[in-house]
Amino acid sequence: MRAKEKILDQFPALSPTLRAAARFIVDHPNDVVISSMRTLAEHAKAQPSTLVRLAQQLGFSGWPELKSAFAEDLGLRREGYGERAKNLTTRGKTADLVGELFSAQQANLVLTEALCASALKDAAKALKKSRSVHVAGFRASFPVAYALVYGYRLFRDSVHLIDGQGGGLEMQMRSISKQDVVVAISFAPYSRESLAVVEAARTAGAKIIALTDSNASPLALASDVPVLFSATSPSFFPSVAAAVAVTEALLELLVADAGEGIVKKIDQTEQSLFESGAYLQAPTRRTPIR
Repeated sequence: MRAKEKILDQFPALSPTLRAAARFIVDHPNDVVISSMRTLAEHAKAQPSTLVRLAQQLGFSGWPELKSAFAEDLGLRREGYGERAKNLTTRGKTADLVGELFSAQQANLVLTEALCASALKDAAKALKKSRSVHVAGFRASFPVAYALVYGYRLFRDSVHLIDGQGGGLEMQMRSISKQDVVVAISFAPYSRESLAVVEAARTAGAKIIALTDSNASPLALASDVPVLFSATSPSFFPSVAAAVAVTEALLELLVADAGEGIVKKIDQTEQSLFESGAYLQAPTRRTPIR
């Protein structure tokens, strides 16, 4: 029985206090997955201990198990890395692993184009209207976030990377405001930090763009513009190739719609990178000796 169905089945037997908490949980399943127990309790106008007692009365050992059940109901549980690695070592004796991987990447790109072509245009419009842009990516999603920030900073200064380095996640989230857009990037299993950033953006009233792998992901459920990519891989770890392609397509749309001012900005930035020595100048070709 699904977690929501279990709550509804036992609802008549719950105390008034547990009923109030249960009603909020049933009505806000994405908040159950996204939020910490303390934050969810605050939103539900309940005590954290009430959520623990509710989970136990429903037959779970505690709140984490009930939260995990909701995540599973949303389709957010996948085969573990270890299990996939074990399968890989078995198949590696006979399969064309390199061929498999590149075939999967090609299929990911085709599927991702179909999934996000329309959403990318909506995302570009939101970014263009924003005061500042905050891009969050952690662990395997970090290179995707960094690629977007690096390319975006070539023609816009008000773009900021949220990476939580040095324990500074709270400090980085503090500057998010209602006029801003937050781009949160994550795929299953979703990082705790990315959900914290989404929650901070919602609290601040900022617009949220989620670059994620499913409409059922907690990022997508909490976002204004979900932009989906396919992370399927025959290897032990999901692929980020299509996610990087999404960031490149988004930057392409932003520049194409920006006008001559942005073209000049990009040219000036590139020149400064060469002049500072950050980029090496292409060597002058020698005239061949005849």
